[in-house]
Amino acid sequence: MSGNMSDGSLGPFAGLPFSKGHGTGNDFVLIADPDGEYAIDEAAVVRICDRHQGIGGDGLIRAVHSRNLPEGRALLEAAGQAEWFMDYRNSDGSAVEMCGNGVRVFVHFLIDQGLVDLPEGEVLLIGTRGGPKAVKREAEGYAVDMGPWDFIFPVEAANQGTDSLVEAGGLQVARPALSVSMGNPHTVVALAHGDELRAADLHHPPVVDPTPPDGTNVEFVLPADPLVTDGVGVISMRVHERGVGETQSCGTGACAAAVAIRFWAGDGAPDNWAVQVPGGVVSANFFTADDGREHILLGGPAVLVANGTLV
Repeated sequence: MSGNMSDGSLGPFAGLPFSKGHGTGNDFVLIADPDGEYAIDEAAVVRICDRHQGIGGDGLIRAVHSRNLPEGRALLEAAGQAEWFMDYRNSDGSAVEMCGNGVRVFVHFLIDQGLVDLPEGEVLLIGTRGGPKAVKREAEGYAVDMGPWDFIFPVEAANQGTDSLVEAGGLQVARPALSVSMGNPHTVVALAHGDELRAADLHHPPVVDPTPPDGTNVEFVLPADPLVTDGVGVISMRVHERGVGETQSCGTGACAAAVAIRFWAGDGAPDNWAVQVPGGVVSANFFTADDGREHILLGGPAVLVANGTLV
């Protein structure tokens, strides 16, 4: 297939091969630029990701050798083994720290393009603006060590259960929320009924007060009843991503949602969670890493659906 956008707005991307992929419906346009030859043009990213006049996607991912861009070189000095860097841009052209669904699709793209060899059970370290991420290939997808989570605002606020209020169309009153960092910012709202989850209007950005310093993604989460089945916590989620809008899935958002619901559930809450998003199901499992901090392992599928050339 071709991305026929020959009005000159693609800048350096014109003529490049691309792939289209998704992780539980969170979709991306992917290009390989190992030598870092093509400077990112924000307007071109917007054009490519446009769902009516472009290829369409929640973002664009460029595969670059870490040594060939400043962020990657800095990461190599610290981590040493992250040969490939995931240069991820939202559909509005803005650079993003990390994308949990995106990094799974990124590794699948590297394998498909013959850029890496990753047998099932093996782990590949990937560079991102949110730090290095270890990705393990599994029988039905990929599992990513998303690193440690943290509260965005002082823990004293979190110890009270919430740290902000969120207003959104379709919800009659502002809702209390908890802000969680997964390397990128998230604000999580718990809802009581499925009708509320369906009613939330995410065509416009929710209003968060106070807003984290770098803006925030907002997750609206419905705990299952019962919350825990066979030792696994079960939640459903919709998300509004900054710079994109509502997406079918958000990997870091699923992790943040599990953090918040687990925190609110209190002692005895499970470490393993299944997160239902509009595009499917991902897992978010808590574990103590070698650094002594609590990390989250995000698991889920990665699919490539098309290849073509940008023209």
